[in-house]
Amino acid sequence: MEELFNIDLDKISNSSNKEALDRKKNLELFFKKGLPNKKDESWKFTDFSLIINKNFKKIKNNHDFSFDEKIELIRDFDHNFIILVNGLLNSFDISFEDKSKVNIEKLNSLDDFKNQSSSNLNYLNKALSLGGFKIEIKENYKCKKPIIIYNYYSANLENKIINNSNKIKLNQNTELTLIEYNVDENSKFLKNTFETVEIAKDSVLKSISIQKSKSKGYFYKNISGSQGYNSNYQNYILTSGLRFNRVEIEMSLEKENSNCFIMSGLSLGEGEHQEIKTRINHLAPNCKSYQKIKNVLEKDSNGIYQGKIYVKDVAQKTDAYQLSKALILDDLAEFNAKPELEIYADDVKCSHGSTSGSIDKDAVHYLMTRGIQFTEAKKLLINGFLNEIFENMSEQKIKTFLEKSIEGQINGI
Repeated sequence: MEELFNIDLDKISNSSNKEALDRKKNLELFFKKGLPNKKDESWKFTDFSLIINKNFKKIKNNHDFSFDEKIELIRDFDHNFIILVNGLLNSFDISFEDKSKVNIEKLNSLDDFKNQSSSNLNYLNKALSLGGFKIEIKENYKCKKPIIIYNYYSANLENKIINNSNKIKLNQNTELTLIEYNVDENSKFLKNTFETVEIAKDSVLKSISIQKSKSKGYFYKNISGSQGYNSNYQNYILTSGLRFNRVEIEMSLEKENSNCFIMSGLSLGEGEHQEIKTRINHLAPNCKSYQKIKNVLEKDSNGIYQGKIYVKDVAQKTDAYQLSKALILDDLAEFNAKPELEIYADDVKCSHGSTSGSIDKDAVHYLMTRGIQFTEAKKLLINGFLNEIFENMSEQKIKTFLEKSIEGQINGI
């Protein structure tokens, strides 16, 4: 493993000798265990070690870069924005908000970041993270406009690894829509991100991640979070175009009447591999979780969904549902699903389902009888299949932008 990674810890700026020693210790722990592979049950469908060794001969840590690009902002709707360059906070503009109510700053020290993940990639992150961002919404404030995070990756990232950590906190009675928009220069790099989310009583966080265009990047992201009384968390994963992506989400519904929604719509093409792994912990009564994961797979693409619903004995009146659906358009494409329920309460409504199949030939034939060419008919049906995940999205301008983005992804734009 040490032969694959060319790591230089001396070039990372540390706030203290303790931090430098912690980084060294975590790097040693990572090298001891290595990258995850299929021997790990949670990685049973993805041999990450094999994938990285096959595609990288030598990986360097990214500790120095220049940035003089002008990022093209989305013009479809008004928004605040944060610009991250190679995972680091570069600048931000929250002109639409009361600046005393929205706090955005660089995550300078790993002491500010508490993540309980036992993943070996967490050791790597703690060893190499250069920071990230913190967002805090102060009590009783609802953001007027979304915040778009422009995640820009520079052109000099070939065979490098980016490690960053982010922290999102919504205090009581707040609301935020956060859109992560990935833009890169088509370098082949590795990104390792850990993020914590804290949603307090009566607060709403809507989180959306979307890829602008095709990418050679290899992405891993771990999200862990907690929800308070009557809180609402919505996460939309729209990362079509990434060469490799694995998103792990663990949300704990700690107080009554909290709701968690995880939705994904992916159109995967040649050589693309994406996995979503979730664990929703129902720890209090009268909570609801809903997951809908949809994949369209062409060529030799690989889609994976592992979803677990855990219901504690005190979490009576739980309403939990998960569904994965795949359209498999080529014989070489593959979709794997592993739904799980672990229930210790007796008054619950929990269910899961998974289906996969080919495109409806009768529907294609019907559209063709109306004068639509086969290729266009196929795209229309794929578009309709993926757009179902937006059925409950209320912000019409954002919904239209996302639908247009998915259409572009289907068309390979």
